[in-house]
Amino acid sequence: MKMSSATVIDTILYLILIVSLLYFIESLISHKLHINHNKIHLKRSPDLPLRFRDDGTFKILQVADMHYGMGTITRCRDVSDAEFEYCSDLNTTRFLRRMIEAERPDLIAFTGDNIFGSSTTDAAESLLEAIGPAIEYRIPWAAILGNHDQESTLNRQELMTFLSLMDYSVSQINPLVEENKGAMRLIDGFGNYRVRVHGAPGSVMSNSTVFDLFFLDSGDREIVQGRRTYGWIKESQLLWLQDSYKQEYNQRLRGNPPALAFFHIPIPEVRDLWFTPFIGQFQEGVACSIVQSGVLETFVSMGNVKAAFIGHDHVNDFCGNLKGVWFCYGGGFGYHAYGRPKWHRRARVIEAKLGKGRDTWTGIELIKTWKRLDDKDLSKKDEQVLWETSDTFLK
Repeated sequence: MKMSSATVIDTILYLILIVSLLYFIESLISHKLHINHNKIHLKRSPDLPLRFRDDGTFKILQVADMHYGMGTITRCRDVSDAEFEYCSDLNTTRFLRRMIEAERPDLIAFTGDNIFGSSTTDAAESLLEAIGPAIEYRIPWAAILGNHDQESTLNRQELMTFLSLMDYSVSQINPLVEENKGAMRLIDGFGNYRVRVHGAPGSVMSNSTVFDLFFLDSGDREIVQGRRTYGWIKESQLLWLQDSYKQEYNQRLRGNPPALAFFHIPIPEVRDLWFTPFIGQFQEGVACSIVQSGVLETFVSMGNVKAAFIGHDHVNDFCGNLKGVWFCYGGGFGYHAYGRPKWHRRARVIEAKLGKGRDTWTGIELIKTWKRLDDKDLSKKDEQVLWETSDTFLK
C-alpha cells in the first residue's frame, strides 16, 4: 500500500518534533547525566613528610566530637536559652576557625564522631562542611571514626575512603600487614595508620622521623556474650602497633622516637584515673567496652608511647597517668554534641619541642598540652608537661 505524500510529510514532521523534544529534555538534564570534565577535582595534598618548624616546634590541634549535622538547620544542644535561638552547626565551624587562627597548628587531629550520622541525610556533604576550615586554611589533618559517624549514608570503610581522599588529608584507610610467611592480611577496623613527623628543615634530623603519631579505630557498637557494648581496639591492631615498633627499633640502635596515639572510645582502665591525681575535669562516667584488650599493656611494652588522646565522653577533659602513659580527653568540641549549658565547648592543643644541639635542632625534649575554651577570650587552661627528657633522642 502506497503512502500519500501528505502522510509522508506528516510522519517526517512528527519525527522532527520527537527529536526536538528529546534534544530539549537532554539539554535540561545533561549536567546530571554526564560528567562535567571541567569540574574534575584532584586531591590537594599537603607537603610531606610533615616536619617540625624552623623554631623547633610542632603543634597538634585535637578536635573531639564535633557531631556535625546539616549546618544552619541543625540545632545546638545543651546551651543557654539565650544562645539556643541562633545556635547551630555554624557555631562549631566558627570555633574551629577561631582555634586555627589562634594556634596555627601544624596538624589537626579529628578524633571521631566528626558527624552525627542520625542528624544528616548526606554523610559526605556533612564531612565536607565539618572538615572545611582545615581545608580552607590548607592545614594537614588526620581523622579517625567514632561510634556515630557511620549512622548516615556511608559505612565505616566508605567514610575512611572519603576522608583519605579529601584535600590536605593524611588519613589512611588501613595498612596491609605482612605475616611471617610473606602473606598479606588486613587488620580490624578502618582508620589504623601511622603519621611520621621529621625534624626541622636544615637540621641533622631533617630526613629522620623524630615523632610518631598512631591513629586507631576503636569501633562503634558490638555484642559480647549477649551484651551490647562499645567497640574496642582489637588484637590485630595491637600486633600492627608492636610490629611498627619492632621495625623501627631494628633500624635505630638508640631506640624509637616519642609517639602519641589517637582514638575515640576510651579503654576501661581510664576509669581508674578517678582514684589518682588528674588535671582537668572528670564529670561523667567513662563509657567504654566491657572488653580489656591489652591496649595499655601494649603501650607500656612499646615504651615510646607517651600519651593517648581520646574523646567520646564530652564533659570529661582531664589528663591522667596510667603506668607512665598519659590519657587525655579532648573535651566536647561541637555544639550539636551533648554538653552542659554553662560549660564552654573546648579543644585540646599538643605541642612538641625539639632539643638544641651545638649548631642544630635534635630530637624531641618536651611534649606539653593545654586546652582552649570557646569563650570571648579563647581562655587557655590546664597547661601541663606530658613528657620531657634531658637525653634527647639521637642527640
